[in-house]
Amino acid sequence: MKVGIVAGEVSGDALGAQLMHALHRQHSEIEFLGVGGTKMVAEGLKSLESIDRFSFNGFLEPIKRLPELLNLITSLADRLANVDVMIGVDFNVFNLKLEKQLKSRGVPTVHYVSPSVYAWRRGRANRIERCADLLLTLYPFEPQYYDDAQIKTEFVGHPLADEIDPTSDRESSREHARQALGLSSNAVVVALLPGSRYSEVNFHKELFLETCDRFRMKLGNELCQFVIPSRHEEGSAVLRHEQKQVPEVDLRITDNSSQLVLAAADVALVKSGTSTLEAMLLRTPMVVTYRIGWLTYAIVRSLLHTPRVALPNILANRELVPEFIQHRATAEILASQLASEFHRSQSEQDFFAEYDRLHLELRQDNAEKAANAVLELIGTNVTST
Repeated sequence: MKVGIVAGEVSGDALGAQLMHALHRQHSEIEFLGVGGTKMVAEGLKSLESIDRFSFNGFLEPIKRLPELLNLITSLADRLANVDVMIGVDFNVFNLKLEKQLKSRGVPTVHYVSPSVYAWRRGRANRIERCADLLLTLYPFEPQYYDDAQIKTEFVGHPLADEIDPTSDRESSREHARQALGLSSNAVVVALLPGSRYSEVNFHKELFLETCDRFRMKLGNELCQFVIPSRHEEGSAVLRHEQKQVPEVDLRITDNSSQLVLAAADVALVKSGTSTLEAMLLRTPMVVTYRIGWLTYAIVRSLLHTPRVALPNILANRELVPEFIQHRATAEILASQLASEFHRSQSEQDFFAEYDRLHLELRQDNAEKAANAVLELIGTNVTST
């Protein structure tokens, strides 16, 4: 069996590799062709193009390279025309165009990870049906947005929910993480996740550090340590420069993973995005925020179809965690809410009950479920090997 699979980003490479591994477990004779990173290549991908061709900076570069990208889509469609199924892993604009070309040639097509139609353009659901025969979603609320579209949609769970053990002891995990990061076992540790991109870090740095200073003062005599995971030197440099403005703040910048930092923390200040889900799965109390330029915000606000931006709140369909966006995100408000969430998590016995319920809902053995759906689409008998 030949499977075409294309991922254009690091996150998609990890997701694609897990799916490939699960497919190989269920079908012994299988060949993978397409585009991916080191993890997909390690799972046996025959790479037709380097994933580096999809590396863009800013908004203008993809526009300048549009003719090259369109030619690349056509070239890949020609080379994947004889596969038994084509799987596009996230990377929505590119993969949907590629899937559309292959579907028109009679190749069964799968799109893995739903675009955020619940938040943005609702009409996009109907366009996706013209590109893919099967849509695999990570969140249980997503299939309903495709009820009016002629596309088979299946919720397969989130890989992070499988990766993070919901039964692990939070106290022992926290102590282990603190030892690994060189943090005090007696300190109030605050995880700071201002974003992974340099532009996000640069936009949030002043707000986050001022919030830290105010939070420290609100806790009085408590020892407070603040930790930011940052694997990019440019982002780390701008944070170190900003730190000089608030020398009283005990800030640690680490190249360790965000999971380790969140596991060590008593509470977290998190930019909206996947990190909010990661914090929830690790049972870390959080306050969610986001700031962008006022003009960008005005445009985004007019297009946004959801009153909530934090994934735990969208999953719970209520404000499970406090979120403050744009002008509502001030250092005083964020510091007060961080202190409130910290004290509440220390005193309320069932504070994490909803976190745990959502974790179990997302824990579906993601890769196996996705592999089953793909094999069912193409009518292949699932055989264990």
